[in-house]
Amino acid sequence: MPHTGRSIWELAATLVPFFAVMLAMLIAVDRGYAAALVLSPLAGFLLLRTFIIQHDCGHGAFFRKRTGNDWTGRALGVLTFTPYDCWSRSHTLHHANTGNLDARGFGDVDTLTVEEFRSLSGLKRLFYRVYRHPVVLFGIGPAYLFLVRHRLPIGLMTAGSKYWVSAIATNVATAVILGCLIFLFGLATTTLVVIPALLIAASVGVWLFYIQHQFEDAHWDKRKDWSFHEAALRGSSYLDLRQPLRWFTGNIGIHHVHHLMSRIPFYRLPDVLRAFPELSQLNRFTMSQTLRPVTLALWDEEKRKLVTFREAAV
Repeated sequence: MPHTGRSIWELAATLVPFFAVMLAMLIAVDRGYAAALVLSPLAGFLLLRTFIIQHDCGHGAFFRKRTGNDWTGRALGVLTFTPYDCWSRSHTLHHANTGNLDARGFGDVDTLTVEEFRSLSGLKRLFYRVYRHPVVLFGIGPAYLFLVRHRLPIGLMTAGSKYWVSAIATNVATAVILGCLIFLFGLATTTLVVIPALLIAASVGVWLFYIQHQFEDAHWDKRKDWSFHEAALRGSSYLDLRQPLRWFTGNIGIHHVHHLMSRIPFYRLPDVLRAFPELSQLNRFTMSQTLRPVTLALWDEEKRKLVTFREAAV
């Protein structure tokens, strides 16, 4: 269960330095000190941690009451350029169907089986190859996702007015904040400070999400053989990060535990590993072991593992 005092502290420990760094950069760059942009990675990682808190709100894991979670998440969504209600719905579907080959398409990285890829036309094969290229997955893709796709409730257009309101309200609130910054510091300064921080947070966030589910021995099954608990533990990784990366990423690397019980606040996840040390070795990755998964692209149903295009001989 979340502890209200601890949650408020984690929120303040994230937002106070984030606003301070952003303000320092805006003032410095506005006065001609472009070297202040060296702080962009710090701002980006603080924004990433802000997104992790928003993520916990979507799971009802940051405060005890749904109202507190939802309105905190909506407010943070303005900072992260992410309509909270739209994202929360998509992410809920992701959690409900992780590792289910018959329920792909919501809140995950598009993944085809070897046979599905072979059945595509030449043009569609090329498109999928481009989509799975690291430059697209971790560079162009995150920029498109946070700057363009999140501006509309794509995928939820027929699911109800709630998602349209979420997208439009987030857009308006974000535009007001950006408008104030542009008025105070100018368009060039605002762009130079805000966009790099957002793109760093987006790219690292997408990379984290990718590593958490796209690894060689990940677990996928057809619906008839699919099990939620097995998919959670075997289909999600444990990215063993060192400090300060663990702090900046809100322990989200302990992803198998998170998928098994998403109502656990991010600051409680290390407690689970201490209580059940056997989980520390399940699907464990270190930073040096995260290069291989980036080359994987297709699910081989015969070998029951993710493989590269070359290994699939396609």
